[in-house]
Amino acid sequence: MPHRQGITRYAWLSVLTAIVIILLKVAAYLLTGSIGFLSDALESGANIVAAIITLAALIVAARPPDREHTFGHSKAEYLSSGAEGTLILVAAVVIAVQAVQRLLAPQPLEQVGLGVGVSAVAAAINFGVAQVLMRAGKRHRSAALTADAHHLLTDVWTSLGVIVAVVLVGLTGWLWLDPVIGFLVALQIILTGLKLVRGSINGLLDASLPAEEVARVVAILEGYASRGVGYHALRTRQAGAQRFVSFHLLVPGSWSVQQGHELLEEIERDIRRQLEPVNVLGHIEPSEDPVSLEDDALFRAD
Repeated sequence: MPHRQGITRYAWLSVLTAIVIILLKVAAYLLTGSIGFLSDALESGANIVAAIITLAALIVAARPPDREHTFGHSKAEYLSSGAEGTLILVAAVVIAVQAVQRLLAPQPLEQVGLGVGVSAVAAAINFGVAQVLMRAGKRHRSAALTADAHHLLTDVWTSLGVIVAVVLVGLTGWLWLDPVIGFLVALQIILTGLKLVRGSINGLLDASLPAEEVARVVAILEGYASRGVGYHALRTRQAGAQRFVSFHLLVPGSWSVQQGHELLEEIERDIRRQLEPVNVLGHIEPSEDPVSLEDDALFRAD
């Protein structure tokens, strides 16, 4: 999809941001010795790997169809979002382990104010970049950019939780609070990771379009009933930013090939106007022939 090749610049933004963020968070850890800040830095380390994977996936997904991939390469984005979800889960486990270890052996924190300030700057940068990626992901229907944005937002919430914990530890002297907050943040990260992995699996398994988009296709097809035509075997799927719609159009057997072809072209144009980008495939059948409705070989869901 040539018009989407420019979105790789957002992936480059993510890579550069991840590098800056991890440097800031490592600095916060070195200043304070907080297990929360260490956990936060480890989670951001996964961001760097995830950002590089996103960049590679977007480069592949932007390639036009070729002889071996006649439907394009857009599913590469699902590999990226799945990898990001997995990395988030791994980071969450590491954070939880570190939190338990620190809970068993508490240690005092140092230079809390400076460490909190550095971490707050990192969180602000992450939040701003996440908003840019989220808007770009929705605009370009990019699973990879959207997953990367969610990953960064997860990092923001992690940072805020850690900052609150470190401030409270500094005010109260409750050393156990630092690892406890880190452990709770790890649980929240796990939920985000599972959501990304699930979305990636659904995409790779050719999940149908959202119900609202299918309803728009159905409305278009049913709008032509007054012209003596019907339809069946409506199937939809999505692959990254690309949508796919196929259906069988039932027309009177007395129609000429040209007449049926012109109507099918009109219907396909209507669907493209509603769902662009979309690949529409229609098949014409005579409505009087009972064989036209034998759908067992089409693996239809309804």
